[in-house]
Amino acid sequence: MCGILGFAGLSLESIHTTNAIACQKHRGPDATGEKRIDRAYLGHNRLSIIDLSSDANQPMSDDSGRFWLVFNGEIYNYRELKRALSDYPFRTQSDSEVLLASYIKWGDDCLSHLIGMFAFSIWDDREKRLFLARDRFGVKPLHYVSTEGGLMFASEIRTLHEMGTEKKPDWSTWATYLNAGLTGHLAHTFWSGIQSLPAGHHLTWQDGTYHITRWYDFEHAVGTETDARSDAEVEEEYLSLLEQSVAFRFRADVPLGVNLSGGLDSSILMALIQRVRGINDDTRAYTFVCGHPDYDELPWVEAMLAGSHHNLTPCLLRAEDVPTLHQMVSLHQSEPYGGLPTLAYQQIFKTASDSGCKVLLDGQGMDEQWAGYDYYRHTDLVQAPLIQGTRSKIVNEGCYQPDFLLQARTPNIAKPFSDPLRNLQFRDLFYTKLPRALRFNDRISMMHSVELREPFLDHRLVELAFRQPAHRKINELEGKLFLRRIAQHLIPEGVRTAPKRPLQTPQREWFRGALRDWIIAETDRAARRFPEVVHPSFRQHVDQYLMGHGDNSFFVWQLLSLAAIA
Repeated sequence: MCGILGFAGLSLESIHTTNAIACQKHRGPDATGEKRIDRAYLGHNRLSIIDLSSDANQPMSDDSGRFWLVFNGEIYNYRELKRALSDYPFRTQSDSEVLLASYIKWGDDCLSHLIGMFAFSIWDDREKRLFLARDRFGVKPLHYVSTEGGLMFASEIRTLHEMGTEKKPDWSTWATYLNAGLTGHLAHTFWSGIQSLPAGHHLTWQDGTYHITRWYDFEHAVGTETDARSDAEVEEEYLSLLEQSVAFRFRADVPLGVNLSGGLDSSILMALIQRVRGINDDTRAYTFVCGHPDYDELPWVEAMLAGSHHNLTPCLLRAEDVPTLHQMVSLHQSEPYGGLPTLAYQQIFKTASDSGCKVLLDGQGMDEQWAGYDYYRHTDLVQAPLIQGTRSKIVNEGCYQPDFLLQARTPNIAKPFSDPLRNLQFRDLFYTKLPRALRFNDRISMMHSVELREPFLDHRLVELAFRQPAHRKINELEGKLFLRRIAQHLIPEGVRTAPKRPLQTPQREWFRGALRDWIIAETDRAARRFPEVVHPSFRQHVDQYLMGHGDNSFFVWQLLSLAAIA
């Protein structure tokens, strides 16, 4: 896990590389490297995870000096690939060099050989060609700016601002967020001129022009037919892949830990770790607490770990910490994020980093695979909400100027499958739920120099789950049916059958109590700074909420997000 940046087709004198590479140091505090090649530049901040020697620092080149790599992420099957690349003169034990060798042998097609999370760039100095690529589900970020005759890229948005990109909001993206609650916009970011390379795509720049290609065809990989095999056959394959995926993600030369909640997915992950690594495994565990019995999951997690060798560290979020943390996290996110749960999750990474843990695993991805969200059981799946919210309407258009909201884009979401359930899962996987969570999680983990690994997002697991018929996923009472069947072999019944509990915080109680004055001050600041966006009636809506009317605090958080860029 690292930070990358660079450009092609531009002069070094026109780009502020010193400030830019310093801006990403939190992503890689262990080493910094740069390479200037004609009108190209590559920069790298390294977080050392595999092969801790300086030989594995980047930018990294082959012996000829033709190919230069900067890479953020992990290639989990690097040992297997290295055996297939035995004719390459390897100098390190790193997965980065395996990635470089893979590109040299297979070119753009190397991507299909990779199991992992990645965003990387390779400069071909003979062809004067820049190649950028992003992993299948977009676990690792990659942003770029197209300029006249050139292209800049970086792991983080604010790095591109440091490189000289004008810091100007993209108000169409903001209007879409304030009108519909969408924070994942594929190629669009919340900043004018800055684009995201979509998940499963690569970009090639040469001779002043670039083109983007979708390299991961998820629909083709899944196929049109559902899996007709028996439950036992599917279970055997899926469980085997789960075990391999967890084992792969323990490949590291530094201490690892695991994020836990009291839910089904965390419980399965912990059980798999013990199954793969043995009952005496002592991987450190971390969980969020806030001192509120209605929200803390500490009793569930303690019950899960009872009798094991895992040391559990509770990570506390207090109401009085929120204003300062919000300011800090907003800076690192550079875009709106998901409220107090993101701040709570951030505390886990801070605690892990402070204790010397450089890698954490978590259980992201099972809900999208196995239809775990409540709305998957709606009779009319086509009308399921774009984001999972409260019972009331999740946004409040009355807070914003009507003319401003006219700038909102209408989401153009593909429906590549013949059945509504898989199309809804596809939407959440590539457009809404997962992209949002992955972006939040990358920023808050890396702000504390901690690598986050997602064993349940191994593409082989996701593809296999998507092939399953609806009756293996949902009924009228619950989702993740097949996952619960598999869990019979792994975890106690009480955990397996417990209702879904996403990470929750006392956001409503704190907003109306300890954080009330802060809420009023920040929402007022947003209105003063952006009168063309915020309607004067916003104060009535906020006051009504603070007095206890309604259970939806999301519109308040939207105003706080707007204030963060003021």
